[in-house]
Amino acid sequence: MTIFEAIRNDHDIQRDLLDKLVQSSGDTTNRDELFKAVRNELEVHANAEERHFYKPLISTDMMQEHARHGIAEHHEIDELIEQLEDTEYDSSAWLKIAKNLKHKVEHHLEDEEHTFFQLAGKTLSDKQKSDLASKYEVYMKKNR
Repeated sequence: MTIFEAIRNDHDIQRDLLDKLVQSSGDTTNRDELFKAVRNELEVHANAEERHFYKPLISTDMMQEHARHGIAEHHEIDELIEQLEDTEYDSSAWLKIAKNLKHKVEHHLEDEEHTFFQLAGKTLSDKQKSDLASKYEVYMKKNR
């Protein structure tokens, strides 16, 4: 497995959880469980990705700008999570913020999958791609 496949698998999990989250309603156990799952998944994924994908790439000229952009988007996603934590589940504002989060995350995933991965693929060797995938997956399993 390569780092790209490992990350893409987690992106699919995030898409699924976010779809379910924005379809949830009110101050319910379901919404609470989904939000906690989304929050945890995004946090652990961002940490793993920054350590085992962005960090090895940030030192290369071609990837530096893209890596910084990805990290900045992780911070924007964190801010939306914080807004959700500070808003009542049954508030109409909560659903609006959740939809903004979904949009932001999906934009970020598309950037990575359609631009960043292609550029990184030219920078990393096959061995690096598989080594990074192994480290990424160990981190994800340990922290999920």
